[in-house]
Amino acid sequence: MTNIKKLFEGVTLGNTLLDNRVGVAPMTRTSATAKGLVTDKMISYYTSFAKGGFGLIITEGTYTDHQYSQCYFHQPGMIDEEQAKTWKQLVDSVHEAGAKIFMQLEHTGPLSQGNRFIEGTIAPSAVQPKGEQLEFYGGKGPFPLPKEATKEELKEVINGFVHSAKRAQSVGFDGVEIHGANGYLLDAFLTDYTNHRKDEYGGSTENRVRLLVEIAKAVREEVGPNFTVGIRISQSKVNDYKHKWAGKEKDAKIIFEQLGKSGLDYIHVTEHHAQQPAFDTSGLSLAALAKKYGGIPVIANGHLEDPLAASEMVERGEADVITLGKGALANHDWVQKVRNGEQLREFYQEEILRPNAKIKEFEV
Repeated sequence: MTNIKKLFEGVTLGNTLLDNRVGVAPMTRTSATAKGLVTDKMISYYTSFAKGGFGLIITEGTYTDHQYSQCYFHQPGMIDEEQAKTWKQLVDSVHEAGAKIFMQLEHTGPLSQGNRFIEGTIAPSAVQPKGEQLEFYGGKGPFPLPKEATKEELKEVINGFVHSAKRAQSVGFDGVEIHGANGYLLDAFLTDYTNHRKDEYGGSTENRVRLLVEIAKAVREEVGPNFTVGIRISQSKVNDYKHKWAGKEKDAKIIFEQLGKSGLDYIHVTEHHAQQPAFDTSGLSLAALAKKYGGIPVIANGHLEDPLAASEMVERGEADVITLGKGALANHDWVQKVRNGEQLREFYQEEILRPNAKIKEFEV
């Protein structure tokens, strides 16, 4: 019988000791000011999860430079001291409520729907993104055709992650998570059909994971050995939910081995269903493959709001921590409820994406 008590054991990610193994997944919100500053509503929102018992909170994706990184209007940023100062109030509030908090650092790449700094988008190659923009974040119609990023622009991308990570460290965050998932810039480099480059960043899987590794190493060098640094990885994308790595477990081996040796403290794997086999070649989940080849702690995400499902991932050794998206939205006090044997609320999307809502939130 699965022992859910394991969810409530302490665990260490890098130099960060968590009170339990349950975290809040990063979820896009668009509730910052137009200048990307943290609002009181954001402080209340994140603090409520801490008060509800979650050991770890990972913020929504936060843009990293004054160029092409912003994904949505009213997305928070970490590009200057004005933004950093407002984040400090949020971090202090979460800490006072008893949780640890990581900032997720994001570069949108080809999937931007709103950028106050610059027109157009960049990607590994000039490939039209699949699908259409997400209307509940203010977008409409096809994504714009991106231009191929130059080497100089990639240096600016790396610097944006590095400087934002340093600011996050300076205002008291417990760590940062590099967003390498869901079709955004770093995942676009990792993905075969969006990366047609002929240089060292394109072609083989080893080349396509190179930018992720370079950013991980650069961030680690900047923040030092005692600040927790992780990365989020997925196969699916916000505009292509069914995508799978063409090389299957061979790709997983290359990707996770390279990331595991890059100085990261953990890999955060997100799948639609975290427990399901990643490929048709074996019964291993993507989290299990990350654990097998990465050699560092793993966070698993994807339909784990059932405490038994979450516990099984931990008990089987496939994950060290699990994160919740919809389950956390429906139950900001999920940890307390499960610990006390109380009934959990189900997630109803219409409650979150209701018409004319002032806050829109959805896991991406």
